Amino acid sequence: MIGKLYLIPTTLGETEPLEVMPLSVKKVIEQIDYYIVENEKSARRFIKKISPKKSQPSLQIMLLDKYAEEIETRKYLDICKEGINVGLLSEAGVPAVADPGASIVKLAHEKGIQVVPLVGPSSILMAMMSSGMNGQNFAFNGYLPIEKGERKKAIKDLEKLSKDKNQSQIFIETPYRNEKMLSDLKATLTPTTNLCIAADITLPTEFIKTLMIKDWKHQQPDLHKKPAIFIIHK
Repeated sequence: MIGKLYLIPTTLGETEPLEVMPLSVKKVIEQIDYYIVENEKSARRFIKKISPKKSQPSLQIMLLDKYAEEIETRKYLDICKEGINVGLLSEAGVPAVADPGASIVKLAHEKGIQVVPLVGPSSILMAMMSSGMNGQNFAFNGYLPIEKGERKKAIKDLEKLSKDKNQSQIFIETPYRNEKMLSDLKATLTPTTNLCIAADITLPTEFIKTLMIKDWKHQQPDLHKKPAIFIIHK
């Protein structure tokens, strides 16, 4: 029997895991000792939090960070041939969505390994659910350009795309640049374009609000160093 690849969600911040994900995640973690992760320290901390009695020395951690060589990562699922299950953990939220874990999931399909996604918090989907915008047609665009001219063009292009396709446009920013992003959106988008800002999702400081740009001009939420999702719809 070939082992499976379990896609294991993590919390979006310092919340109790079982407040935001089902018991099935805890049960799977208690059964798996082999993990592919972005950061060993945070992965071990999450595993210990959701399953305090699990033996930390028994964990076999394989790193999928920016230093990981493809020649090595392609061997990460070889253990499945021995019938051993492997868990793929994101740094935050669900694996393989806006996350380097997608390469491991692709590898699993290539090797004929069953992929098992587990339910957990996804900041992208939770922001979309909460926005009041078109959830039938939306796109995630990752990070926008940093250079001012390129960023302005990207914002205008997304606004036009939203209008032409009736499509909600989702993107993110490095947390310490959130407030600059909001300033750029206020200065670039037309007054009647809707903007949703969803920050610190699932945390006690959660902030989710959708307003037209003309109304955002009178508001300045504290977004500094807070994980945030931005959604626009024209």
